[in-house]
Amino acid sequence: MEYPGNLFVVAAPSGAGKSSLVNALRELDSHVMPSVSHTTRPPRGQEKHGREYFFVPAAEFDQMVLADAFVEWANVHGHRYGTSKKAIEDRIAHGADVILEIDWQGALQIKRIYPNSILIFILPPSWEELRSRLERRGEDAPEVIETRLTNAAAELAQAKEFDFVIINELFERALFDLKAIVHAQRLKYLSQRRLRAEVFQALGI
Repeated sequence: MEYPGNLFVVAAPSGAGKSSLVNALRELDSHVMPSVSHTTRPPRGQEKHGREYFFVPAAEFDQMVLADAFVEWANVHGHRYGTSKKAIEDRIAHGADVILEIDWQGALQIKRIYPNSILIFILPPSWEELRSRLERRGEDAPEVIETRLTNAAAELAQAKEFDFVIINELFERALFDLKAIVHAQRLKYLSQRRLRAEVFQALGI
């Protein structure tokens, strides 16, 4: 189905800077809206229910799965994450651009359901820098960091399945690249025709 809005899906291993880049993009571009995912994990740091995630018990998550309420869901680092169908479609149907931060498994599921979605993978510049970022974050125990690094090897192998890849070596350059992808997508023929139908009609094309 064609929607007037665009659906951007951003994935990355933990510590690559995905959330920081998406948050910075949203500060610069009010037309880009988040779709808040559901998760069974507890909040971290200053996270709040309904802002970063909907934090729900496992039983409630199970009920949503049975009700086919998720466009995708996955088990990541021992916790489940899911993206609500209604939350996405309500927004892109009204012309908003929605951006999702999810794992690679969920991204590929979404691509199958929404073929026009745009998949973006964020890479760290090196393994050493990825480890350093995870350690500087100060949120995880050493054994958790090791697990995240082990998982990252499998995650990075999926980058080839994505439409775009950004190497987050310098934050400002990575943010510029992310903005460029969003802007270029809005200039594609089908996007322009959906968003500016009156111009195309007036020109007879």
